[in-house]
Amino acid sequence: MKAAATPIRVGLIIPSSNVTVETELPALLTRHRAARFTFHSSRMRMQAVSEEALRAMNAQRERCVAELTDVSCEAFVYGCLVALMAQGPGEHRRVTAAIQEQLRDREPLPAIVTSADALLEAFRALRAQRVALVMPYMKSLARKVVDYLEAERIEVTDWVALEEPDNAAVACIQGPRILAAARALDLTKADALVLSACVQMPSLPLIEEAETEFGLPVLSASTATAFTLLRRLGLPTVLPSAGRLLQPDRQDMR
Repeated sequence: MKAAATPIRVGLIIPSSNVTVETELPALLTRHRAARFTFHSSRMRMQAVSEEALRAMNAQRERCVAELTDVSCEAFVYGCLVALMAQGPGEHRRVTAAIQEQLRDREPLPAIVTSADALLEAFRALRAQRVALVMPYMKSLARKVVDYLEAERIEVTDWVALEEPDNAAVACIQGPRILAAARALDLTKADALVLSACVQMPSLPLIEEAETEFGLPVLSASTATAFTLLRRLGLPTVLPSAGRLLQPDRQDMR
């Protein structure tokens, strides 16, 4: 475990129009009792959330990794869930392997997290095999997220797409609209609720409120990313006021 006095440099690879990763992830990790973090961003141009725009954005990944390597980051976060899931099953593994190859001369190899594999790791930690989702995407892209999770043997019991194609506008979706979408879901068979399956749609202040209301674990792409990043760094995965996933009494399959 890294000494608490030495900040851990986290490199964020994010869409150019994303503002929420740089808000929610630091807000979460500054609550950690044993470590301090600094955050360093490199951006990939993307405004419209469409398959074509996401493919073009993903093609900018190598430049971003190279830029953040100059900062000597100890962890890299690829912060766009749908950008990977829209490419088809297993894409998070291919992207992680590509980043590892690009960083092969770094010793030790930095921790690498994508928001896509982070969500899957969070499900495993919660023993959640059936989940419900709130997503900001157009229905065609939301369907790809559902298919991606089901290819990973996660059953999506119900889901809703808010159909916002402008990524900048996704950051402005208000909490009441997100909670209203969650209330419209059938949660009777779900082991967990993903209140925001997107690191751009803000939901952090809603997590604990939603857990109280719905009576099951509630997480988001952001809380899952924080959880998985801490785990990859070998740090305690406990943060206050962030939902059951980040509490010490979480059921963990490891």
